[in-house]
Amino acid sequence: MSRLRSGQWLALTAGGLVVAALVGIVVCLVALHRLTGAREQVVERVDPARVASQFYLTALVDQETGIRGYAAAGTNDYLGPYDLGAKNAVLARKRLDELAATGRVPHLFEDLQGVASASTSWHLLYADPSILTIRAEGVGAENLPSNAAGKQLFDGLRGAFDQMQQHLIAERADARTQLRHAAALAQWAVIFTAALILAAALAAAVTLSRVVAMPLSHLARDARRVARGEFDHEVAVEGPRDIQGLSTDVESMRQRIIAELDTVNRARAQLEEQTLDLQRSNAELEQFAYVASHDLQEPLRKVASFTGMLQHRYQGQLDERADQYIDFAVDGAKRMQVLINDLLAFSRVGRVGTADVVVDMGEAAADAERNLAAAIEESGAQVEVDAPLPRVQGDRSLLTALLQNLIGNAIKFRGDDAPHVHVGVTRTPAANGDADMYTFTVSDNGIGIAPRYADRIFVIFQRLHPKEEYTGTGIGLAMCRKIVEFHGGQIWLEPDNAEDGESAGATFRFTLPVPPDDEKSPA
Repeated sequence: MSRLRSGQWLALTAGGLVVAALVGIVVCLVALHRLTGAREQVVERVDPARVASQFYLTALVDQETGIRGYAAAGTNDYLGPYDLGAKNAVLARKRLDELAATGRVPHLFEDLQGVASASTSWHLLYADPSILTIRAEGVGAENLPSNAAGKQLFDGLRGAFDQMQQHLIAERADARTQLRHAAALAQWAVIFTAALILAAALAAAVTLSRVVAMPLSHLARDARRVARGEFDHEVAVEGPRDIQGLSTDVESMRQRIIAELDTVNRARAQLEEQTLDLQRSNAELEQFAYVASHDLQEPLRKVASFTGMLQHRYQGQLDERADQYIDFAVDGAKRMQVLINDLLAFSRVGRVGTADVVVDMGEAAADAERNLAAAIEESGAQVEVDAPLPRVQGDRSLLTALLQNLIGNAIKFRGDDAPHVHVGVTRTPAANGDADMYTFTVSDNGIGIAPRYADRIFVIFQRLHPKEEYTGTGIGLAMCRKIVEFHGGQIWLEPDNAEDGESAGATFRFTLPVPPDDEKSPA
């Protein structure tokens, strides 16, 4: 079995079916040929010969009747049947000669010779002399052939016909017997052909079932067991050569799965260990956040409070250097408070108090403007927000902080002109079956950002300007990126509006997913 492929087994079984069909067809053709020959013998030779011989005898009887009437009355009217019989006899004899010439009707040629000899004798010795004598001498001529002689001659003719009819009857009976035998043979040939083809088909089905179907079924059963997770179940290798190759491939795949599974299990164990380490680290970070928000804030507030009181009460009473030192202490305490608050806010993004609800971005923008009201009024800034902004799924406080940081940066890093900030949005169809995205744009007319700093600005504590020139801790844009990525989007600096040496302003874009149940798209 293993020496041949399944396709070769299929070819062998198909060849067996073809051979069986050809044998059956040949047997049926032989039987049909014999049936056709027997039918032709009966229908096209023997039966026509019998009909023609009967017609021939009838024509001679008509002649004999006409001669007897003519001999009795001498009237030419009685020769009408004789003349008609003579014509019919010629036609019948011609048909019989044609059938005898085929040689397929036994004894017909010899019988026709006997009939022709008897007919000639009757015509020459009785019919023709009677007609000539009656025409010449009348009915009572002395030399007129006697009726007894004519009857004797015609009886001999009848005897020749009787012999031909007996031969034809015997031949017809034999031909009908052959026809029945040929019909029975054809019937048995059809039965034999059907049985042969059925047996060949059954043999082919059994062969294919044992050689191809059963190995494939076993392979499918083993593959399903492996697919259900029984990776220790070995795949049996059996059947034709190509199925054995497939079974070997499946077995190799099973062994590789086992090896990969071992690797995955080891990696999972390592990942679980790292997860535990990360959980411990997060717990420590939580503890740090608690310490930072309580234990560090309290002494820092005292330092800030007392240095502020020292600055307020003793300002100008000490020397100039002492006043400068006090200013440094007060400024450092305040910046430390701002830095700690920003770090706490950054660490809490997506971790503490996050509420996943439907947020109207227009309302979030309005909240951001209210929080920046003092800076907007002081700088004379103009904030333009496209209406309506869409709704998204997320945390309102975080999304408000996102817009507040971007608008606040636009106001902080302004140029000579009054700040102008524009907030817009477009809807972008997604590719590959993903959800559509809203692309928000926050652009300004400020000092701009060089393209080479496009990635650096989103890193925590990265500043492009000294703190004496622009206040801040360098956490704002890092927090913006963390908020956007937490909501499943991306944020980037649009480089087209910011080139080195120019103050074309900065344009930030960020994406947020469109909620599945939100069919409205902004214009």
